[in-house]
This record gives sequence, structure tokens and C-alpha cells, in this order.
Amino acid sequence: MSLVHAPSREEIQRLQDEMVKLPQVEGMITDHYFNGGMYCRKLTRKAGTLIVGRTYKTDHFYICVSGEIIAWSEKGMVRLQAGDIIESKAGTKRVTLAIKDSIGITLHKTDKTDFDELEAELMEPEEGSMYNFDNSLKQQVLNHVSAAAPMITEKEA
Repeated sequence: MSLVHAPSREEIQRLQDEMVKLPQVEGMITDHYFNGGMYCRKLTRKAGTLIVGRTYKTDHFYICVSGEIIAWSEKGMVRLQAGDIIESKAGTKRVTLAIKDSIGITLHKTDKTDFDELEAELMEPEEGSMYNFDNSLKQQVLNHVSAAAPMITEKEA
């Protein structure tokens, strides 16, 4: 793992503000596991997927299970390969880029199992977030993408 320039929260927010204008990834596979006061959130993503995550309220672990992921936060940049683990502190907002098809996991201490309760406990509310807790696109993003998409008529196709 290597650590370099730490982007400011403002730089991360500007990236998110620009990304909302671009086509969004749909159908990311998110699996949820619960055991003994722990919650594990597993996200499978294709190479090239860039994600600006929400701000976490609690300390947790972020694990690269397979592939290769570059992760940026206010602490800097780290290149993760399968088996690498980083500690994420409360207040962390992370940007990740999958260099290869990858699986990333966050591991949280909580007794909650309801998604709405988990989201309220683990993540800061964020108006500009493009994804729901299950990583499906929010309806307003789908509406924005549909409205911005050029229409192709049968004659043009």
C-alpha cells in the first residue's frame, strides 16, 4: 500500500458534483451480512468504476477482498490489493476507483439489521448522494439521466 496527496473534503465534493452530470453505474451487486453485533457490506464492481461514497459516522474497516482498488480520503491515497485492510475513522468520505474487477467490504460494529436504521446510524445524511443504501440509483438521478439522454428516433437508428 502507498499513501500520497490527501484531497480536501472540498475537492472530494467537487468531484461528486461533477460526477452527477455523467452517466451512472447501475446494477452494482451489494451483499449484506449480519453476525453477532457486526454488519458486513460487500460491494462488487467492474474495473473502471469510480465511486464517491457517503460520509461515515462510525469507525470501521475497509477491506479489498479481490482485484485492485485505489482509495482516496482526506488522509491521502492508498492502492489496495486483495487482502489489504484500512481503518476508516468516523467522518471519512472516500473515493474509490476499481483498477481491476474488484470486491470491497466495509465492516461495522452495530446491532441494527434494518437498512433505514443502518443508514441512519452509519452514514451522514447527504442530499447530493446519487445512490440508495442498497447502491441502487436514487429516483431523482434516474429522472435526471433520462431527461438528459438524447432521444434517437427509429429513422436515426
